[in-house]
Amino acid sequence: TLLPWNFFMTATKYFTNRLDVSQNVSSDTDQSCESTKALADPTVALPARSSLSAIFNNVMTLCAMLPLLVFTCLNSFLHQRISQSVRILGSLLAILLVFLVTAALVKVEMDALIFFVITMIKIVLINSFGAILQASLFGLAGVLPANYTAPIMSGQGLAGFFTSVAMICAIASGSELSESAFGYFITACAVVILAILCYLALPRTEFYRHYLQLNLAGPAEQETKLDLIREEPKGRREESGVPGPNSPPTNRNQSIKAILKSICVPALSVCFIFTVTIGLFPAVTAEVESSIAGTSPWKSYFIPVACFLNFNVFDWLGRSLTAVCMWPGQDSRWLPVLVASRIVFIPLLMLCNVKARHCGAQRHHFVFKHDAWFIAFMAAFAFSNGYLASLCMCFGPKKVKPAEAETAGNIMSFFLCLGLALGAVLSFLLRALV
Repeated sequence: TLLPWNFFMTATKYFTNRLDVSQNVSSDTDQSCESTKALADPTVALPARSSLSAIFNNVMTLCAMLPLLVFTCLNSFLHQRISQSVRILGSLLAILLVFLVTAALVKVEMDALIFFVITMIKIVLINSFGAILQASLFGLAGVLPANYTAPIMSGQGLAGFFTSVAMICAIASGSELSESAFGYFITACAVVILAILCYLALPRTEFYRHYLQLNLAGPAEQETKLDLIREEPKGRREESGVPGPNSPPTNRNQSIKAILKSICVPALSVCFIFTVTIGLFPAVTAEVESSIAGTSPWKSYFIPVACFLNFNVFDWLGRSLTAVCMWPGQDSRWLPVLVASRIVFIPLLMLCNVKARHCGAQRHHFVFKHDAWFIAFMAAFAFSNGYLASLCMCFGPKKVKPAEAETAGNIMSFFLCLGLALGAVLSFLLRALV
């Protein structure tokens, strides 16, 4: 679900370079930026940036997060009107088509403005269908035992790791920028095709059919030993306000309100987690400069390794840890406390060696200048993001009746995307304060 977006984010250098080349900007408009650094590091502005290139990252973020939020919201309320197979297969096929077009356009020359508009349209489409796919998959996982949501979160973290390694390999190979981009997008097509084949095979498995039938049946016996609800006494569950399996049916609006009330803590928690994360990464973190590299190759690899690879490895480790450890529990007060404590990363990362917004300007208000500070902060930042977000996504559907688990999973996905959208808006403010 996150691989398509990660491929677009990783290929930022390709998109901005095409915009600069297409407009044929004069190289003497910005002599204070280092051209060799820009060519080696995909996160650093190219010399003589065009106006479209300069605003590309900000517009790309908005075009990604807003459709993600809108379509996740629509899926939360309309998923019962459209079958799951249509939502998932339709989204995968649409994403595949967008990547095929993107790969083809690598070889086509066009005006900068036209290329910019087409790219933003593709990003809107990728994230719109990605939102439907993500929400549908969380809803599907909601009918399974709780520890089957963890692999979805882990897989999303693995997507970032995969694209980070691809970026580093491209720099190390010294290949042409267009060839690297073409390889990126063709690889994405192959992964989407594999996902389609896997989903087509899923209904044929006895395991999936078993839990699907139990979910449709609705009795309490469908809970398995793997479910976290089994760990709670029945009396405690009733006290928490979650209706029991044999409660009388209510209308749909009352049901949604009851679900929201039951899952409000994990839903708001996952929203806050991603607001902080996207507010800082990559808008602020990708602008950090190495203080020890000098003219060594580390200067070219610093952001791809210390920022992107570091984040994605520890984010994936955090997400994966929930498969074997789920502390604190779903009703523990420590969960919202740990989530709220992540706000400390905002000042810590902003006080690292972040470069000035304008070439030639000087920054003096950094405290953690050495590379080791930034690497350590990013590791803790990423690990806490992956672990706590995965916990919340696992706990949400298990705080309601099994028959309502899919709806709860879709609502949790909406709050996740709401956090992404709020983080995208927050990133403008945080970058402006540096």
